[in-house]
Amino acid sequence: MTLVQTTSARELASAIRSGDRSSLELVDRVLDRIAARDDLNAYVTVIEAKARERAREADRAAAAGEDLGPLHGVPVAIKDLRDRKAGVRNTMGLAALAENVAAEDSITVERLDAAGAVIVGTTNTPALAHTIKTENRLVGATPTPFDDERSAGGSSGGSAAAVAAGLATVATGSDIGGSLRVPASCCNVIGLKPSFGRVPVNARTDRFGTHTPFMIGGPIGRSAADVALAFDVLSGQDHRDPFAVPGGDDDVLAAIDRPTDDLSIAYSPDLDLQPVDPIVRETVGAAVDDLAAAGATVERVDVALPDYEDLRSAYYTQVGSYFAAVAAQIEERFGIDLERADVEPTLRSTIGLADDTSAIEERLANVPRTAAYDAIEAAVGDHDVLVTPTLTVPPYGKHLSDRYPTEIDGQSVDGIPTDAMLTWVFNLTGHPAASVPTGLTPDGVPIGCQVVGRRYAESDVLAVAAAIERERPWAGHYPDGYSSN
Repeated sequence: MTLVQTTSARELASAIRSGDRSSLELVDRVLDRIAARDDLNAYVTVIEAKARERAREADRAAAAGEDLGPLHGVPVAIKDLRDRKAGVRNTMGLAALAENVAAEDSITVERLDAAGAVIVGTTNTPALAHTIKTENRLVGATPTPFDDERSAGGSSGGSAAAVAAGLATVATGSDIGGSLRVPASCCNVIGLKPSFGRVPVNARTDRFGTHTPFMIGGPIGRSAADVALAFDVLSGQDHRDPFAVPGGDDDVLAAIDRPTDDLSIAYSPDLDLQPVDPIVRETVGAAVDDLAAAGATVERVDVALPDYEDLRSAYYTQVGSYFAAVAAQIEERFGIDLERADVEPTLRSTIGLADDTSAIEERLANVPRTAAYDAIEAAVGDHDVLVTPTLTVPPYGKHLSDRYPTEIDGQSVDGIPTDAMLTWVFNLTGHPAASVPTGLTPDGVPIGCQVVGRRYAESDVLAVAAAIERERPWAGHYPDGYSSN
């Protein structure tokens, strides 16, 4: 395995800071690996010259006894969407924006720079992050490193594949229905969707546009420790974001050392909402059993969510309104009419979800949303977290034209994204949630479980993620073809 895959971000930063490792040498190795693994299509833009100069700065600072921060000299990646680096392409997955260059840094990039990180490039995403497969007309489809015909998930699939394959230590992503957690499940890494407002965004012209449903930025990493460190760097209030909240009192870095026998877990194998493939249910159930055997309190709970069709309708009503507004902003800013432009049919159909939706209907979608929030709060009860599967099925075909499963556990489903995942519910309710690796299927593809906490209780989510990592370690479970140097 590569050094990036076998060493935590904190350990790498410490080694660079002390002079035991060279940031430039590490970045060069990562850049070489990105070039060697171009079949993954994990990156849209690789910024070799800027990354090497930043690495030299990190090495010079280390030699002078200066500490650049908790990610001193560590190579990281940013999703090519809302995370913008001035002077670097920002395509948002749209071929029509292939030459668009960011004029300013996003808050996420500012904080990564302030922490001493070396940004090596921007990662792949479907156009405008509209779906849970990562494919676009810029660079193609991104597969999971475990099977080149199955998807890395989406919409942060480039980030998840890059982290899993050793092309970055940690990476950023965003999540409007599972876009951090679905790729994490497909790629055997951890993806954390924080509580709304914990990771601020300086999006303009409409920062109020992503509150319904919650769209949140967050980190992806190979370990609970790396995700906790990245979240600690990215979170905290910023006056440019009207939704940003102050940092919590919880210590997310200390949370990963919380003893397993101190944890209390509510468990639902399917949220009492939709069918789950038996191999997914068995693998996640085995992980929960391992936590119980290690001393955690585990209780299987019922989840009284609204009817699946009603809840799904509320989600699509609000997500369709969001994407329709984004399309209007793209047209106003760049002169691109996405309803007529040569774009992916799935993007056009996502925008079309808002057709014939009135403002009243969009607002009334908050009624089942409220019922869902109440149901999750009741299910968690006095426990620290609720654990469920992330996906209802193993990783699916990588192309946008590949159909989602139309039958799950003997039950017919519609073959649309919400059928394949249990993540979208928590964008409606706003609870923080992470996908954590739990094992591989007999044919060697990953399965993740979802750890859901109370609002602003990311420390509980990360404590349980770390406990799963201790009981079911996955560091050695990456395919040899993707982990050899």
